[in-house]
Amino acid sequence: MTTTPKPGGRIYFGWYVVAAFTFIALLTSGARNAFGIFVIPMTEEFGWSRGYISIAAALGFLVNGAAQPFMGRLVDRTGGRGAVLVSLVVMGVSTILLSLTFHILFLVFMFGIVTSMAASGASMTNTGAILSRWFQRKRATVVGISAAGVSAGGLIMVPFAMYLFQATDSWRLVWIILGSAILLLGVPIGLLFVHGSPARFGLRPDGDPDPSQSGLNTRAAANRGPLDTDRWRQSFRSLPMWQMSGSYFVCGATTMLLSVHFVPFAIDRDISPTIAATIFGVMTGLNVVGAIGAGILSDRFGRKNLLALVYLMRGCAYVLLLVVPLFLPGVAAFWAFAAVAGFSWIATAPLTTSLTADLYGTRALGTIVGVSFVFHQIGGFTSVLLAGFLFDLTGSYTIPFAIAGAMLFPAAISAFSIRERRYSSRYLAPAPLQTGGAAAGDDD
Repeated sequence: MTTTPKPGGRIYFGWYVVAAFTFIALLTSGARNAFGIFVIPMTEEFGWSRGYISIAAALGFLVNGAAQPFMGRLVDRTGGRGAVLVSLVVMGVSTILLSLTFHILFLVFMFGIVTSMAASGASMTNTGAILSRWFQRKRATVVGISAAGVSAGGLIMVPFAMYLFQATDSWRLVWIILGSAILLLGVPIGLLFVHGSPARFGLRPDGDPDPSQSGLNTRAAANRGPLDTDRWRQSFRSLPMWQMSGSYFVCGATTMLLSVHFVPFAIDRDISPTIAATIFGVMTGLNVVGAIGAGILSDRFGRKNLLALVYLMRGCAYVLLLVVPLFLPGVAAFWAFAAVAGFSWIATAPLTTSLTADLYGTRALGTIVGVSFVFHQIGGFTSVLLAGFLFDLTGSYTIPFAIAGAMLFPAAISAFSIRERRYSSRYLAPAPLQTGGAAAGDDD
């Protein structure tokens, strides 16, 4: 069953696509971010070290990243609807199957490979690429709204999963409920509202009228920046792509570390499991404001300076987490960290995706951001694995958290040094309106 957009509708159908992707992100990211609450229960039941459990999580981030370019290529070629729907089905089923975990290799295979590959199809990189076709002037805003679903997932699903675990004392049942939510809620929403391009329904980005009929001369219709390309490999021949990808490596290292190890870190510091999960949920929930706010501000003022500010804020948050306990023991440091880091957690995603679209166009955007996201996931793989084994070696998370915090300041400098005004299509003068020729093509 599908919903067919009507060009004459009062509400531009792209907003329904935004809402669908936001809800899907809530379900899928919430299920994955809840992994941290299973670390201690599985350690106690099976006697596994945190280093071994970290292998499953770290491999999951790496596999998810490795699959992104292929999923992005599929989105570029097919529009993305099928990729998103199949991914949701596989992710829902494999999440349910995690309830059958009996051996570390089963956990590694099911979470680290199957679930993680499925998650790549409905990831923010692909949904952001699809939304970049539906919107141009409000591109970062809508990608930010969609990314806010990830934050809402942390705010709602992680504390909810912890509540279920404490109420039932069964981590297996929690996996079943999380997977069922994806299948019973996410898949129907996707069937109704996920479509790859406005062009299939006679619509234009942002719901604008056809410029050849209205006389409007919009940048979206005509402009191509100096780095605009149809081939993803071409993008990596220019410096901005490497600057964004290098910063994205640090982004993955510093957020995935928290997804897996923040709750155990807090519990080890004598914070109750409920309070630890609540702090994590509030931290990710604050990014509802951070992601949407970053999108709105960047559509108005530009991308790269805000991107640099986000990395700087996150670096300061890590400093607070490690320094405040020296003067004020207890839960205060974790709330301070949550307050500052919360606004920066997912804000990098809409800014990076939108800046990439501005610089390199949308024809190969799914593949380009997919390849860039590999760097993000390699960072996550490295930090999660390193943190687990350093904890087993030292009995503390201090060293991996300090390393993560230190990396964020060079990342901020790298983002700030991007020459956005030189290469972005947003700053080019509008091209002359062409009449009498074919209308501009679309991706789908």
